[in-house]
Amino acid sequence: MIRLVKIELFKLYHNRFARILVIIYFLLILSAVLFTSIEVDLTFVKFYFAEQGIFNFPYIWHFNTYMIAILKINLAIVVIYMINNEFVYRTLKQNLIDGLSKRDVLNSKFYTLVLFVISSTLFVFLLTLILGLIYSDYNELQIILTDMEYILAYGVKLLGFFSFCMLLVFLLKRAVIAIGMLIAWYILEKIIRAILNVRLKDDYLLQASDIAQFFPLQSMSNLIAEPFTRFSIVRNIAQQTGNPITKNYDITLLSIVIVLAWTVLFYLWSYRILKKRDL
Repeated sequence: MIRLVKIELFKLYHNRFARILVIIYFLLILSAVLFTSIEVDLTFVKFYFAEQGIFNFPYIWHFNTYMIAILKINLAIVVIYMINNEFVYRTLKQNLIDGLSKRDVLNSKFYTLVLFVISSTLFVFLLTLILGLIYSDYNELQIILTDMEYILAYGVKLLGFFSFCMLLVFLLKRAVIAIGMLIAWYILEKIIRAILNVRLKDDYLLQASDIAQFFPLQSMSNLIAEPFTRFSIVRNIAQQTGNPITKNYDITLLSIVIVLAWTVLFYLWSYRILKKRDL
């Protein structure tokens, strides 16, 4: 496994575009976090994000993982171009000539995805922990450890998403087409869900969300619910207007299992495509 990862890291290290995207990814995370930790002076009003409680434990685990997960597209592009270059420069065929099996080739990509996920998850964990210890009003150990399952959900979400990107590139062999298909698939899921909402509008036993939770991208999105309606100010406004928020923000075992199941399928389908394709 280590040998296969070293091969991929060697290729990435000598790919300037990939290096730049990885650096930009981590810089964007740092920039976003630093921005929310400073006071914004708009002349007529001063706004300090930290005073709104976004860095309080345990809420910070939810907020940071949700916001940073949005930036995953940067690493996803690295994954797409990493595999795309194998077809462009015919290094896949060279790897097979050098003695690697097609499963070794696939595993080298997948292990690198896992390394990306672990690195990003660990980075988010440490950054969130440090920010929370600095700005949180609650620093009791029990409170700090509460809701840390969002870190796990973040890692599972990234792994599922990157595996999906890997499948698209193996299937289509072109980075631009793979990115276009990713966008098209996202739109397709939204259209299907909208149709289900209309068809199942009067069905009290089955809702559109019950079916949509099994869609690939929707299942990943469901892992970490939006955190904004957890703000006390938002909940107070909703309560005063007679529309109390009853949303469930918990990470369920079912949502994790669905994404992991898709990850396994993406891996198996990628191998099937690679095995049958003449490289």
